[in-house]
Amino acid sequence: MTAPDASSARPRSTHQAVADPRNADVQVWINGEFFHRDEARISVFDSAFLVGDGIWEGIRLHRREFAFLDRHLDRLWAASRAVDIDIGSRAELTAALRATVDRNGMIDDVHVRLMITRGTKSTPSQHPSNVVGGPNVVIIAEHKRADPHVTQHGISLFTATVRRPPPDVLDQQLNCHSKLHEVIALIQAVGAGADEALMLDPHGAVATCNATNFFIVRHGELWTATGFHNLGGITRAVVSEVAREAGLVVAERDFSLTDVYAADEVFVTGTFGGLTPVRSVAGRHVPDGIGPVTAHLTSRYHAAVDADVAAAAAAHSTPPEPSA
Repeated sequence: MTAPDASSARPRSTHQAVADPRNADVQVWINGEFFHRDEARISVFDSAFLVGDGIWEGIRLHRREFAFLDRHLDRLWAASRAVDIDIGSRAELTAALRATVDRNGMIDDVHVRLMITRGTKSTPSQHPSNVVGGPNVVIIAEHKRADPHVTQHGISLFTATVRRPPPDVLDQQLNCHSKLHEVIALIQAVGAGADEALMLDPHGAVATCNATNFFIVRHGELWTATGFHNLGGITRAVVSEVAREAGLVVAERDFSLTDVYAADEVFVTGTFGGLTPVRSVAGRHVPDGIGPVTAHLTSRYHAAVDADVAAAAAAHSTPPEPSA
């Protein structure tokens, strides 16, 4: 009898990273100034702290370049217009991102969290008129490489009772600081012994996970949700594009848990982890584990990342670092 894989007992997350001692003293950008990690502070009167009033992006630095930066900034600017926060110019924000990774001597395997809030308020309240000054901009860059155990062994999902809200409640196209519904879903999943949560839309169709986008492979086709109740993920879009280029049918459609249980392969996507295989959903084992479609799309996605950063490097004549 084969002994169980010891790694299967490890708690897993699509955001689980290999420990890196360099993160102990990274410098954080706050409104144009740098602060050491243990000195980085935002006021308790900040809008995001008070009422979750802010937007953010997670961006990867790969071989000295920010992967899919234009797509991330397009999404950020769309959100800023929707919530009416003036975040200045793209050139200034891009320069701030570059200054942050340069200050920390970062080249590769870096995850950047860019956060913009409405600003500091004169008193605890919802009303935007109580903001004193402009938006608060925070950039946290850390050395983060996805834990290979997660990529190799996959994650388990639990179907949460918490639903993704419709756009007239909280538009899921906004990558905002108001994430409590996702946190509660994740708490349910962990309490049930799973790694992360699968979330349904208000009608019971599959929407997304608490922190990643969700895909299934059925009959050689790639299915994902319509996007009406989930964030328009950058990695989700790139994976769909490379899948179509590879000749796969990609269907953005409503589908149910019954469809998920009958899937040949399941994986999730996100900026940090790329493609992460799913080994079980609600206790039901996924037959193929890291199947051939997931493996092929993972390879094509990495090639797309390489191509994007190579193009960015060529645009400002910075030779990219060779791949490890």
